[in-house]
Amino acid sequence: MHTRQLGHNGPQVSAIGLGCMGMSDFYTTGSDSREAIATLHRALELGVNLLDSADMYGPHSNEELIGQAIRGKRQQVFLASKFGIVRDPGDAAARGVNGRPEYVRASIDGSLRRLGVETLDLYYLHRVDPHVAIEETVGAMAELVKAGKVRYLGLSEASAATLERAHQVHPISALQSEYSLWSRDQEDNGCLAACQRLGVAFVPYSPLGRGFLTGALKSPDDFAADDYRRFSPRFQGENFQRNLRLVAQVQQLAADKQVSAGQLALAWVLAQGDYLIPIPGTKQRRYLEENVAALEIRLSAGDLASLEQIFSPQNTAGGRYPEEVMALLDR
Repeated sequence: MHTRQLGHNGPQVSAIGLGCMGMSDFYTTGSDSREAIATLHRALELGVNLLDSADMYGPHSNEELIGQAIRGKRQQVFLASKFGIVRDPGDAAARGVNGRPEYVRASIDGSLRRLGVETLDLYYLHRVDPHVAIEETVGAMAELVKAGKVRYLGLSEASAATLERAHQVHPISALQSEYSLWSRDQEDNGCLAACQRLGVAFVPYSPLGRGFLTGALKSPDDFAADDYRRFSPRFQGENFQRNLRLVAQVQQLAADKQVSAGQLALAWVLAQGDYLIPIPGTKQRRYLEENVAALEIRLSAGDLASLEQIFSPQNTAGGRYPEEVMALLDR
């Protein structure tokens, strides 16, 4: 397994991780816990040790699933989870954000209990609370490090300015945000540059565009009734069809290199710099193995230019989230 360093002073972790959200939530009704656990075990066999969860996935059930899967295997795992997005049990679509210090302390205890571990390797603030100074939230997170409950700290979907402020309170090891061929705003909002300047790892989630960049999705009708993607602008109406035409071009480039479109899209992310550690999500072993094989793909300057031209920011149709969710990002 290729490895990359998690931040300037962090450990070496697998060059790609495993995003575990879809094993429990958002993409389909129900889940196959047996295949999910088999996928987690296969990841460890392949050397993929960075497992990524959050307390809001389920909510809570994703951490419980991972805790079950890693029992007796703790030393093989670099375990990451997140807090800060609050869900209403009575309304699955409702969201809130909480970065208050007392919530930080309560959240970590819940995550540790569900995961069945004494220490979390990486703890992210999932979204920045606009009503709480980032210095207060990260200060409380830093107390968890001193208490031995957390080893490293991260932020998710924070702005470059917020990352700078947080880093002054306590070293931030990772910034997690969506980044892929069709989600490239991190190139222009200063976050990638800030990560390089501060020695922070950048952890792209959804590097395969929530499955779209694999070419496997042909119609919005492919989604289950409760699939999150039904409500995402990029997966709706004419936006879906316009983006599908772009993926067809990626598929042609992939065929020329005798790889899959998903592998090509993931190889592009990996090629953006050694400080990037993508976490493609899957709940099936066959897709996990396909993703890991992308580590062996080498792209020429011409390959990179062709992919970036196909999915130039102006070519992608639709926002990556509905407007009310976009308002929670880049704070």
